[in-house]
Amino acid sequence: MTSPTVRWAVRIASLAAALLAWQLLTAADVRLWVRFDQLPTAVEVAERFWAAAGTGEYYQDLGSSLGRILAGFALAVVLGVSSGVAIARSNLVHDILQPVFEVVRPIPAIALVPIAILLFPTNEEGIVFITFVASFFPIMVSTRHAVRALPTSWEDAIRTMGGGRRRVLVNVVLPGALPGVFSGLSVGIGVAWICVISAEMISGQFGVGYRTWQSYTVVDYPGVLVGMITIGLLGWLTSASVELAGRRATRWLPREKRS
Repeated sequence: MTSPTVRWAVRIASLAAALLAWQLLTAADVRLWVRFDQLPTAVEVAERFWAAAGTGEYYQDLGSSLGRILAGFALAVVLGVSSGVAIARSNLVHDILQPVFEVVRPIPAIALVPIAILLFPTNEEGIVFITFVASFFPIMVSTRHAVRALPTSWEDAIRTMGGGRRRVLVNVVLPGALPGVFSGLSVGIGVAWICVISAEMISGQFGVGYRTWQSYTVVDYPGVLVGMITIGLLGWLTSASVELAGRRATRWLPREKRS
């Protein structure tokens, strides 16, 4: 079994190798079908990132994007999990909600920006709505499949011991579906970041996506790369937080040891 220290060393070396390749290709103005000579070097981007991190504007953008993500994602978690469980457990709810969801689900959330502008009085509420829609469907679908995949013998055992619908829901359905639910949460948070950044570029005021687009319009390509790296770091941080919460919530499950 590989030790954690060795694994972390490999991860850091992988990242360092990628940065070194970026620096070498851009500094040497390499053109191999892909035009690396058009990109700023890693050193230039690092200097720009350091300069941006020393301004209050950078942290205001971080706060705006994180606030929008957390608001939309939290709403999606509540409604996505509850509707997924309800659709899986009730034929009536399934017949009422499933047709509507299946028609709306293929529509890209970012395509709803014009609708959000018409529906909501401020851009802020519209961006939160886009974020909610983006993360709602992965969470709902994953929860629905997870609940339906539960062995019927689990519910039968509870009912044999006199348990009612509430007991089945609390002691069987929700705990048993947690791994699938958190899979949906991991997908949902990633999709939410894609859409919130796109929405900020189109109609936002402040936010990482808005600032990245502003940098592009003034031909500040190091600023564009700073925005992209910031988006990646924020996405990694929130996804890692969701996965950590999932491991904590399902610690009772047997774990397969990795070599």
